[in-house]
Amino acid sequence: MVMSGYRKAKDLPAVIPVFPLDGAVLLPGGVLPLQIFEPRYLNMIDDAMAGERIIGMIQTTGEGERARPAPALTRVGCAGRITSYSETSDGKYLIALTGLCRFAVAEEIATPTPYRQVRADFAPFEVDLQPDGDGDEFERAPFLDLLRRYLDLRGLGVEWDVVNAAPAPALINSLCMALPFSRVEKQALLEAADLEGRRQVLTTLLEIEAASGAADDDAPHPLQ
Repeated sequence: MVMSGYRKAKDLPAVIPVFPLDGAVLLPGGVLPLQIFEPRYLNMIDDAMAGERIIGMIQTTGEGERARPAPALTRVGCAGRITSYSETSDGKYLIALTGLCRFAVAEEIATPTPYRQVRADFAPFEVDLQPDGDGDEFERAPFLDLLRRYLDLRGLGVEWDVVNAAPAPALINSLCMALPFSRVEKQALLEAADLEGRRQVLTTLLEIEAASGAADDDAPHPLQ
């Protein structure tokens, strides 16, 4: 998704602050609402708002927490631009990040700031900066049936009118961001090569959940 001024990887800053948050991913064109309250991240938002308003969302690997002063970062994150900002009466920031482009972490740099910064390599994901259009359509009926079964098993709901009307890119990306998948599953969705790859990973995750639910239904129930 193209935002004004960002059409090539070189248009994006080489060094960006990052917000490590496991279980949350940002995708190009997606919008991620965040509530910021930790002092170091309030500082990060202040600095971002004074500059290009870009920060990177990234997860941790889940490894090495005890051996490092900070958890190791995954190799791929997504940069977003702050497109909505407000401050609450108790000093929290409510922001919305709109996804720009994924990046590979070339290196984490030493910095005097209380928040972490990385040298970001956007070149492998430059396709993210191109217009999505309506995307390639796919067989919605079986996909939506899987989605319905997943939501029923999880006790979740969606606005089906919105789901049915959404273009393929918006539908797939919003589901990948919103559904409560694990950290590893979220990372697999983020690192999928393109929208079709992401749809395939998402479909597989929904199929696994549906099969798990079916297995539970088939299992003998204890007598009451």
